[in-house]
Amino acid sequence: MLTLAQAQTILATALSYAEKSGFKPLTIAVLDARGAQKVFAAQDGTSLKRGEIALGKAHGSIAMGLGSRALHKMAQERPYFIEAATHAVGGSLVPVPGGVLIRDTNNMLLGAVGVSGDTSDNDEAAAVAGITAAGLRADTGA
Repeated sequence: MLTLAQAQTILATALSYAEKSGFKPLTIAVLDARGAQKVFAAQDGTSLKRGEIALGKAHGSIAMGLGSRALHKMAQERPYFIEAATHAVGGSLVPVPGGVLIRDTNNMLLGAVGVSGDTSDNDEAAAVAGITAAGLRADTGA
């Protein structure tokens, strides 16, 4: 189970990492394995729909059981499948890097982090930094 304390560590560290790296303002969503929100934050200066994008990255990863980097590759190779899957999950699937599964040391799925606001690679790096700081394993789908 992903605890609130772990989710808060992920959020705080991802924000700190982004600030130290000079990233644009981020929106970060941390979901548990059921897809329920544990924590959510939008930095000052984020654009209007960044929250929905962050949630779509995290929710899509949970729904498909894959980090969004794998979903991105799948979208390039099988766009009709990703389009259908996006529809099947109610539109909340954003197939670009920045949606990272959270796993424990036994590889059990605990949840996902979705980050949006900078480049997809930077979004993913912030998520990985947060997950690692919580003592958990980040699964980007690479």
